[in-house]
Amino acid sequence: MTDVRTRAIKVSCEDCFFRQNHLCAVSDAGPCATYRPNHPDGLRPPSQLRFMFRQDRRLQVAWAFPSASEQVAMHAGR
Repeated sequence: MTDVRTRAIKVSCEDCFFRQNHLCAVSDAGPCATYRPNHPDGLRPPSQLRFMFRQDRRLQVAWAFPSASEQVAMHAGR
């Protein structure tokens, strides 16, 4: 069983969208920072992580103002 993190994908300039469509302006050999895989659908943005809310953290309040009844009780003695 291979670990996904240890398996590296080999990329080359010949597989790049920009090189395949004659849009590459880099003269160095090897993939650069602008490498995008050539896909039949065309240029697609790289996939990004999905943002997920954590419901359990929303319920925990680090600090909050006293409720109205607590404020009345604090100031009733004055």
